[in-house]
Amino acid sequence: MNQNLQNKKGLVKGVFDKVYDKYDIMNDFMSMGIHRLWKNDLINWMSPSPKKKLVDMACGTGDLGKLFLKNTNYEGKVLFVDPNFKMLKKGIKNLKSNKKNISWKKGSAEKIPASNNFFDYYCISFGLRNTKNINKSLKEAYRVLKPGGRFLCLEFSKVQNPHVENFYKKYSKLIPYIGKIIVGEKKPYEYLIDSIENFINQDELIELMKKNNFANCEYRN
Repeated sequence: MNQNLQNKKGLVKGVFDKVYDKYDIMNDFMSMGIHRLWKNDLINWMSPSPKKKLVDMACGTGDLGKLFLKNTNYEGKVLFVDPNFKMLKKGIKNLKSNKKNISWKKGSAEKIPASNNFFDYYCISFGLRNTKNINKSLKEAYRVLKPGGRFLCLEFSKVQNPHVENFYKKYSKLIPYIGKIIVGEKKPYEYLIDSIENFINQDELIELMKKNNFANCEYRN
């Protein structure tokens, strides 16, 4: 399942090349800090055991993998993967004091630089929406997970509460202007809003997961 917007040559790379240095600050402004609570919820849902292995796909600056390490008492192992080299450099800098049991690789969700049946957990946080092909990305996630491994995706999708949806539609129009003030760039955040609007809904994602052999699939809004 190709995503037309993300397949425009150089578009996604150009977006993250422009925002990588203030990525976390902008996330705090856009979500009013709530993205940190969502990530904590994801790790709590994962409930990782010590000495387990995680691939953090589209890892950005590594904050989700860092939470995983903390919740495994720094006994877990993480492979951080991101298609953007500048984002990886930022992540490496952020986690320089946590070098034990972590590694970093440049790669895409459609072609993960890892062996078959290797990881206990796969997570992708606000990254599936930026892939060129969702179907290929899910196939790759399934390939690198061990039998019984768990796939967890944190993503923007369709708002099902009409009151929240009304608020979001009004607020989303402000996000590019916030980006202009914080990052100095408006266009990357215009892309962000467009990518959310064009992304599949929750039930469609569940169906795609099932078609790619995942079982016990569910979502939480």
